[in-house]
Amino acid sequence: MSASSAEDLIAEYDAERPVRKLSGRVSALVTVIALGLALYVLWWTFFPGAIQPYRIGFLAVVLPLVFICFGRDKERPSALDWTLAALALAACLYPLMVFDAFIRRAFDPTTLDIVAGLAITALVLEAARRTVGWILPAVCLVFIAYAYWGGWIPIGWSIGHRGYDIDRIVVAFTMGTEGIYGVPLDVAATYIILFTIYGAVLDHSGAGKFFVDVSLAAFRRSRSAPGRTVTMAGFLLGTVSGSGVATTVSVGSVAWPILKRAGYPREQGGGVLAASGIGAILSPPTLGAAAFIIAEYLRVSYLQVLLYATIPTVLYYLGIFLAIEMDARKYGTHAVAVDAPRLGPLVRRYGYHFSSLFVIIILMALGQSPFRAVVYATLLAFALSFLDPEHRLTPRRAAEALAAGVKGVLPVAATCAAAGTIVAVVTLTGLGLKVSSLIVGLAGGNLIATAVMCAVAVLLLGLAVPVTASFVIAAVIIGPALTKLGVSFPEAYMFIFYYAVLSEVSPPTALSAFAASAITGGNAYRTMLATWKYSLPAFLVPFAFVLTPAGGALLGQGSLWQIAWTFAASALAVVALAVATGGLAGPVPRVLCGVAALLLLVLSPVPIAIGSGLVLLALAVHLLTSSPA
Repeated sequence: MSASSAEDLIAEYDAERPVRKLSGRVSALVTVIALGLALYVLWWTFFPGAIQPYRIGFLAVVLPLVFICFGRDKERPSALDWTLAALALAACLYPLMVFDAFIRRAFDPTTLDIVAGLAITALVLEAARRTVGWILPAVCLVFIAYAYWGGWIPIGWSIGHRGYDIDRIVVAFTMGTEGIYGVPLDVAATYIILFTIYGAVLDHSGAGKFFVDVSLAAFRRSRSAPGRTVTMAGFLLGTVSGSGVATTVSVGSVAWPILKRAGYPREQGGGVLAASGIGAILSPPTLGAAAFIIAEYLRVSYLQVLLYATIPTVLYYLGIFLAIEMDARKYGTHAVAVDAPRLGPLVRRYGYHFSSLFVIIILMALGQSPFRAVVYATLLAFALSFLDPEHRLTPRRAAEALAAGVKGVLPVAATCAAAGTIVAVVTLTGLGLKVSSLIVGLAGGNLIATAVMCAVAVLLLGLAVPVTASFVIAAVIIGPALTKLGVSFPEAYMFIFYYAVLSEVSPPTALSAFAASAITGGNAYRTMLATWKYSLPAFLVPFAFVLTPAGGALLGQGSLWQIAWTFAASALAVVALAVATGGLAGPVPRVLCGVAALLLLVLSPVPIAIGSGLVLLALAVHLLTSSPA
């Protein structure tokens, strides 16, 4: 597959719209502005100032860049784009010019404050529309309408409120820290942009190609090696791309011919690609953008969030590898000779690309902030690029990498700013507590029913808006339903995070699965079902740490003994799930293993004992009923 074809697929199936292919003076101008923002962000990391002016200044640069870089014309901005960019710059700079007085006027805004606030709100929604589509702005408008016309809701309805005028709504959006300039935008302006810059520098230094090559060289020739190679490549490449669809397409363009030669049916090959593509978003050391918001909401270090995700990640990849092993036998796949460098020489020559990933974790473990850790890792990746003459980051290429990192954050920043309007409405009206009471009431106060309803709600929300936005909305509206029934905040937020990410492989949209089917030429619906089979542990394990008393141990909370036995039980549950969905055993062993998996995930001694017994019984039945080789 050509590079242009891959870009077209990403543009078609990714939730984020493609950046314009600018050229000439406009491209140079955008590069200079983006480079300036990148340098300012890096400088601010070590010499921070007041938070609110920084957020406003960040948006003052991001919004104009969005209007220049995104639009209907794929090559050049129109007069309208330049007008909107100038208006965005003026509207965002206005609060900075009169900042002290502007903040003091929050309870008595002037007409100019309101006009500027309305302009910023409208421009943020338009920026979100251009970068991630019309659904998120439409959802924001529904929430704005709810804030304005809430007084018309019948008195007996629990979600009713007194209603707020435009001035009060605009103040909540633009003159405080709960709206557009709230936590989501702050995360985009600090954590996320630093990681997108790091990913761009890593990619420009040749790490992306190395990660694919090392995956091809890592596994010995066997019938399951192609599937394992794809999974490893998706994990490594995802640390650079940060997008499930982009990772799926990037890996698929290289790996699908290998899977096809190995004998994988189109749908199963697509399922491996899609499940591998979203794996990196669920996995340390980078996770997805929503993970940074979790750290900010919980007031914990990003390293702590990485620890929360460690065991679920291991279980996720255990499930994928087991499913690959079973499919290799079921479909009779075979080893494929791949023209790839030998692993030893490859790692010795280019293994330095791994070092910056480890540096991030090591520095955070030593007490450095994630901001500084990723900056140091970026500097290391830059320095090490000079070991490869083909990919050394000369001043021009380094500037391009920094600018690419800023361009990569534009859709996320627009999404976060737009999501801030929803957070402001929820805070202003108390909608989160009202909806949580409604969900708990519909579930009859039952935690299992509540968790199921929350999971479905997050999945449905994720079908309409990007992962970051769906997490923010669900955290403030759906999260309180779980915490109200005794679920801890880390467990509730991680539950929501996983289901927000899993919306990328969930019917009926399943963007990553659709992208994979476009590469393989397989049936899109059957590819979605195959992806669902590979990613099944990620759908079930979150219920374990929400519904069971010992579930917190799956997030690394508890004693070492408790963490060890809950991990062992969960791993056995994943093995049982793989047998139940693999299609190799007979119907009786598969049913027994399916029941055993659910019992094991209860994470209590008696269900674990029964589940383990059912697994042994399933093994005995399989051995007795299977024909000898």
